[in-house]
Amino acid sequence: MALILQEHIRFDDANIRLLSEGVGDEPKKLFMEGIFIQGGLKNHNGRIYPVDQIRRAVDTINQSIDKDAGVPGELDHPQELQIHLDRVSHTIVKMWMDGPNGMGKLKLLPTPCGQIASTLLQSGVKLGVSSRGSGNVDNLGNVSDFEMLTVDIVAKPSAPSAYPVPVYEALQHSRFGNNIMDLAESVRHDDLAQKYLKQTLLRWVDELKI
Repeated sequence: MALILQEHIRFDDANIRLLSEGVGDEPKKLFMEGIFIQGGLKNHNGRIYPVDQIRRAVDTINQSIDKDAGVPGELDHPQELQIHLDRVSHTIVKMWMDGPNGMGKLKLLPTPCGQIASTLLQSGVKLGVSSRGSGNVDNLGNVSDFEMLTVDIVAKPSAPSAYPVPVYEALQHSRFGNNIMDLAESVRHDDLAQKYLKQTLLRWVDELKI
């Protein structure tokens, strides 16, 4: 039976670049670009993805992009192979190979979770990426029959022994969480709400540091 495989790469390790793109006076769109999955080495989970497995997964994702105009991903990491529409924050717009690694570019969406991710990133918070898929793993850690579902945006501290605070769940338990979620619902068409959302998110980020 295939296992659920999740592989996190931190912001710096993934060489993430933030890109702001737009034409003329249209609103700028925010993109993240970098390494989405690493091949040919033993990762922090003790697993090794052969390059041919990465290449096949990249081809499959690109086929899905061509068919559906993008592959949606979530903010933070669910523990199942299912896309939850209420947590979608971005869509993968392309992937390609660079040596042994699967590179990618994703576009942040104007959804509640997309607005949260965008504001955190633009405020200097380093969010990483994490592939989510399934496959088999032998006793040496070699992965086979790998099927990539998507790539999610995740937060994780640098200390290996620390546990990440899920962004979405942290909002629900934060002092300002209800304010942020309410504002996120109205942010698409309200410039004043967008401004206040950013201020509230910055206060929430400061609270997490305490």
